[in-house]
Amino acid sequence: MSKGIEVPKDARPIMLDGAEETLLGDPMGARKQYRYGNLHIREYEDKYVVHVDRADPRKDPLMHILLDAPELIFASVFGVYAGLKAGSRVYKATTSKSNAIIAGTLVSAASGYMLYLLGRYIKDRIMMRG
Repeated sequence: MSKGIEVPKDARPIMLDGAEETLLGDPMGARKQYRYGNLHIREYEDKYVVHVDRADPRKDPLMHILLDAPELIFASVFGVYAGLKAGSRVYKATTSKSNAIIAGTLVSAASGYMLYLLGRYIKDRIMMRG
């Protein structure tokens, strides 16, 4: 789990006036997510986890991905590459476009997601040290 400040709900309800519920960001098991400027709040059953992003994804999604979620870039690029390679191999073996598309899509999604998880794991380990 990415670093953040944990605030128990029974200690203090922290929902800020003006904080907006959002779907942007990895919920990481949270019931809801909120954004207030660069502040990202995840609401769990018994606590809030709060951290500050370097860029607000609602205002500057590209900078947010570059600064706060670079694992998405690597996962996407690798997923597309792996999907194209798999689809090409299946097409050469079967000459079936539909089988090639299905194989490419499945390999792309699976490999992209695996690399995303690996990137998050590495990023979280680096954050724990710093």
